[in-house]
Amino acid sequence: MWIPIAGGIILFILLSIWIIPHFAVFQMTRMKSSTYEQCLDLLEQHKVFRKKQYDDCDKEELFIRSHDGLALHGYYIESFPASKRVIIIVHGYTSALTWSAQFMAMFFKLGFNVLLVDQRRHGQSEGQYTTFGFNEKKDVQAWVDWVIARKGEDCAIGLHGQSLGGGTVLEYAAMHRPQVRFIIADCPYSDLTELIHHQVTKLNHMPAWPIMPLINRLLKRKAGFELEDVSPIRVMKTCRLPIMFIHGSKDIFVPTYMSADLYNAKPEPKAFMLVNGATHGVSYCIDKERYEANVTDFVLQVVGKPQSEELEQPASARMPVCDTLPEQLAPNEGSSVLQGAT
Repeated sequence: MWIPIAGGIILFILLSIWIIPHFAVFQMTRMKSSTYEQCLDLLEQHKVFRKKQYDDCDKEELFIRSHDGLALHGYYIESFPASKRVIIIVHGYTSALTWSAQFMAMFFKLGFNVLLVDQRRHGQSEGQYTTFGFNEKKDVQAWVDWVIARKGEDCAIGLHGQSLGGGTVLEYAAMHRPQVRFIIADCPYSDLTELIHHQVTKLNHMPAWPIMPLINRLLKRKAGFELEDVSPIRVMKTCRLPIMFIHGSKDIFVPTYMSADLYNAKPEPKAFMLVNGATHGVSYCIDKERYEANVTDFVLQVVGKPQSEELEQPASARMPVCDTLPEQLAPNEGSSVLQGAT
């Protein structure tokens, strides 16, 4: 009697050991992405951005080639042809470039042209696996090089990344071109091993062993990288690029302490913003006014105000997402969110 029961238990354990890591790796690397419409619908639900704003914006569709031969898709919005400023906005896991559109107005007000990109395997970009910055940082390099070719060697580039996008742009900091002047990382992870350990043990209440080693082996075999290959905090320890970290106080998916750890590990110049009550990826939706004010102060302290001639727009330009003139903005008097700026 006990032998069949014991055999059934052993079989169940063995099946679980096989199924759980495979399911975890699928969820990590191949989960279905949201469509453009789904992202826009969600932004409208949060009341931070309207579909009409996106539809009415003049967009130039782009396709470039990644280092490993994938077609990468994006939209470029050049509202200020004379401006050398460009912000590249990088979305999170299972999202798409339309989710990044919520941030456009904030940067238009600062005289930036905007490049929205689809991460590999998302939106209209090709790719089979998400690699949490291992390959994506080279995709960012390809987009940066496109901007330099378009706007010239004297351009000023900023990067804004959220969640997966935040981890990606922080990984990219180790190889950034001199034209990249600053990074804004919204709810990024500090270390992929630590993040997956948190999600396995804290969120899913499973043992780290043998799940973690099996996940790592599968990642290497299927997606060509290991957890140890992705560690933004390792990059931050020697990074001198101005970086602003933003995180929601109630984020349990990518725990809030990860941005605090990144901030503490990084030498100056740096800034940190905690958004009270925000869960994962919705800090801007929860406190739009404060988010914009802090980002504006940070960016202006790094690159200064744009010149009036940079802000000239062609008569045919459509930029309904910007309702405040850039020249009317200046850092809040007496305030500084950037530590160590010169």
